[in-house]
Amino acid sequence: MTKLKKVHYKTKARTSGAFVLSRLLVVLFAATVFLALPDRILAQQPAQTDAQAQVSSKAIRPFRVHVSQAAIDDLRHRIRATRWPDKETVTDQSQGVQLATMKELVRYWGTEYDWRKAEAKLNALPQFVTNIDGLDIHFIHVRSRHKNALPVILTHGWPGSVFEFIKVIGPLTDPTAYGGSAGDAFDVVIPFIPGYGFSGKPTGTGWDPDHIARVWAELMKRLGYTRYVAQGGDWGAPISSAMARQALAGLVGIHLNLPATVPPEVSAALAAGGPAPTGLSKQERAVFDALDAYRRKNNSAYFVMMTARPQTVGYGVTDSPAGLAAWILVHPGFTQWTFGSNPETSPTKDEVLDDITLYWLTNSATSSARLYWENGGRSVTSAAAQKTAEISLPVTITVFPEDVYRAPETWARRAYRNLIYFHEVDKGGHFAAWEQPQLFSEEIRAAFRSLR
Repeated sequence: MTKLKKVHYKTKARTSGAFVLSRLLVVLFAATVFLALPDRILAQQPAQTDAQAQVSSKAIRPFRVHVSQAAIDDLRHRIRATRWPDKETVTDQSQGVQLATMKELVRYWGTEYDWRKAEAKLNALPQFVTNIDGLDIHFIHVRSRHKNALPVILTHGWPGSVFEFIKVIGPLTDPTAYGGSAGDAFDVVIPFIPGYGFSGKPTGTGWDPDHIARVWAELMKRLGYTRYVAQGGDWGAPISSAMARQALAGLVGIHLNLPATVPPEVSAALAAGGPAPTGLSKQERAVFDALDAYRRKNNSAYFVMMTARPQTVGYGVTDSPAGLAAWILVHPGFTQWTFGSNPETSPTKDEVLDDITLYWLTNSATSSARLYWENGGRSVTSAAAQKTAEISLPVTITVFPEDVYRAPETWARRAYRNLIYFHEVDKGGHFAAWEQPQLFSEEIRAAFRSLR
């Protein structure tokens, strides 16, 4: 409350009693009105303020990417000043990305790569920002020209970004131009996960996949969608699964390309380093052996470190561009990537550097890593950890052969009681939309066709 300062005014004395009485009545009347007004005004003011805040918080604002030239110059300066380690003592990548390979990639990054082309890719698309739960969410939203298009929200993972999905926007929103039919059209929404890219960075805890799932539902609601589907691989899988598990309003089904199908007894055997459970089929045993080899080779070391100490990881990858690039490329999703040696193969060298540069310029290496900590070490492929038994909405799955894990259909049907589509394709890996955009788009059309 504001304290009113009492002000004394000098007045000329009056001798008439009648005049004094009349002045007194006027003052009393004015005082009554004055004292009554603040109560009514204050009673109305909070409601008006709340309404204005509500409208403001739900506003969707256009967004355009423009990184300062100073930031780009700083990146190049840091690249030139890279302090390199000594050469690995092996002839393969078992100790990490080899020194000669990293030196050539980083040289190209600092001398020939052009971030402005990446900006142009993003700015050619409709981009927006809206604040949900106190955090700005940056997203791409492309509406189809075809009637009755089905809205889909696509969620990336780490170390990916919205760049993974750029090549599938056309096939999904305009299928007739890519060999499909108008009845397969989608409206496409691609948000940046909180802490990634141009979305806001959480300043407190609690931004786990369940929370993000609720934010995604609010985003779709603000866009006016009352019926939609969700798709995800990597972190997009547990986030989309959380949306289905919570049966969020408007969601009618999900598609996963990294499903949580590993049964409890298999997870327990892998964790203990023991033998395979009895009773596995030939295919299931092959998958068990592949997962066991993955564990023995410490391919998930990055997962363990970012789950345990994301802040510690962050200092190095935030200070050194070469360190950031090497850390991102340690992800097993890049096992088959040839560092741009074949420019016809997607993703190209420039496309991967688009992604790495995005992490650098938005200073999101640490904030993105905290999602692992928030997840609490829960395996994204474990049926029990992801509580798949609680999902009753329709689930669709595509298995890409070069992914870190090839889910058997038997495990998938055991994990998801309402599995309505399961398909193994013949090519593609962890970054399926990035690597095989046409095939990925065809899978999304087929998977959701029965839900239209």
